[in-house]
Amino acid sequence: MTDPFVKPEDDTAADAIAAIADELALFDDWMDRYQYIIELGRKLPPFPKEWANDAHRVPGCQSQVWLEAKQEGDALFLAGASDAAIVSGLVALLLRVYSGRSREEILQTDPGFLRELGLVQALSANRGNGVEAMARAIRKAAATQDAA
Repeated sequence: MTDPFVKPEDDTAADAIAAIADELALFDDWMDRYQYIIELGRKLPPFPKEWANDAHRVPGCQSQVWLEAKQEGDALFLAGASDAAIVSGLVALLLRVYSGRSREEILQTDPGFLRELGLVQALSANRGNGVEAMARAIRKAAATQDAA
């Protein structure tokens, strides 16, 4: 089985947020940004079908979203998926920022960056609430994950 957990491509969560902001700025309108976000979702590692259940489901999302976390040393690695293309892309953005980081870094990285990047405002109200629910679920996993 392919490892479903996202490995960090940026040194820190702040670096990931800055890189995402730069990448989104390359596009002139939100339709192009949506396409880019959808492509990110298509590049997520395959999420095991047996995890697509209520135990892994993120409450508060209009679409179905599933997350799994595992502790490795000081880092918390995350896997995620959604049944909706745009939401899968939003999952990919969040995992790029948070996966592979220490619990402390995850908890110190305010999900307000989603609003600062214009992502929440550019989505429907339900999707905006859903992406914020995903960020809360990730931060809750970091806060409650057993120390290694």
